Amino acid sequence: MAGIQDYDFAGKRALIRVDFNVPLNKETFEITDDTRIRAALKTINHVLDNGGSVVLMSHLGRPKSGPEEKFSLKHIVHHLSELLNRDVKFADDCVGEKAWEMSANLKPGEVLLLENLRFYAQETTGTEDFAKHLAQHGDCYINDAFGTAHRAHASTTVVARFFPNDKMFGYLIESEIIAVDKVLNSTEKPLTAIVGGAKVSSKITIITRLLEKVDHLIVGGGMAYTFVKATGGNVGSSLVEDDFLGTARDILQKAQEKGVKIHLPVDTFVANKFDNDADKKLFPIGEIPEGWMGLDIGPDSSTIFADVIKQSKLILWNGPMGVFEFSNFSKGTADVAYAIVEATKNGAYSLIGGGDSVAAINQFKLAEKVSYVSTGGGAMLEYLEGIELPGIRAIKEN
Repeated sequence: MAGIQDYDFAGKRALIRVDFNVPLNKETFEITDDTRIRAALKTINHVLDNGGSVVLMSHLGRPKSGPEEKFSLKHIVHHLSELLNRDVKFADDCVGEKAWEMSANLKPGEVLLLENLRFYAQETTGTEDFAKHLAQHGDCYINDAFGTAHRAHASTTVVARFFPNDKMFGYLIESEIIAVDKVLNSTEKPLTAIVGGAKVSSKITIITRLLEKVDHLIVGGGMAYTFVKATGGNVGSSLVEDDFLGTARDILQKAQEKGVKIHLPVDTFVANKFDNDADKKLFPIGEIPEGWMGLDIGPDSSTIFADVIKQSKLILWNGPMGVFEFSNFSKGTADVAYAIVEATKNGAYSLIGGGDSVAAINQFKLAEKVSYVSTGGGAMLEYLEGIELPGIRAIKEN
């Protein structure tokens, strides 16, 4: 496996799998958050600065059956051209004679963006023939799409087989792996994981894995009410997974055995309906009346969580503390975010990962003030769980 830093790109076409799955507004298809595009620029510019040309491939959204206007990557061309400070060519297909001709005629310093890979079902099924067609676009292959590294798709995994000696990670994937490994493998203490979001069921594996590593586990968001109910509290109409009450008790027991301190909220802001403008009250978390649902942690919980976070040397944050999209129920998530920023300022290493945590840190405009913001929610979680990601393995394999 070659390293991007040492590879000679002079006169070569680099086929780069990027993650340009960015949000577009519905009316004019303009990009509303270009974080993922900016994250790929270092790799693209490295190839161009070293005498190569670039063919970019990505998916956008989840088209059901073939091409759809709203999922076309042509909407990204203008902004990408501005970011790269050069005209980006666009192929209105990702395979086929016209697309191959365009990539074959690229000169050093030129960039071609291929149309959405998922306009073909063969992309997600990982069809080898489709991957072979994609491979025709490059002399070497770079995977820089960490957000899809956990998918065994044609462009993320199978295509690497056609570049046995000319495949490598881009800078983004390299930095993602380093960031997660730093949290998983560091001996610095204390290590605190903050896990939030709606459901315990979607986070069981990651929580179980983290219990082997962390000193403190902070639980917030909707999943906290399952833990509270599991320990005998009244949670009113709050989101609860009754099928996982036993699982929650098992996690608490396991944490105790391993000497991990679990911190559950002690108070909560509740509403009489799921609405930003609902009536809002503050209750102890185990004393929520019927007809009321918890939508955010309360001030005492924020204080307790912030104290733990500020004393930590390593911090992993995955999942919000409440419905932060509602301004009236966003304070708990903001409090946690600001505590992480303060800990980082005092020398802690902070890794933010998972879609909602990233959205929250961006919403509060704090992304520059933490150590690392992961671009790949699902991929980061699976990597933390100890699963070898297909897209990573495909590059490392000989």
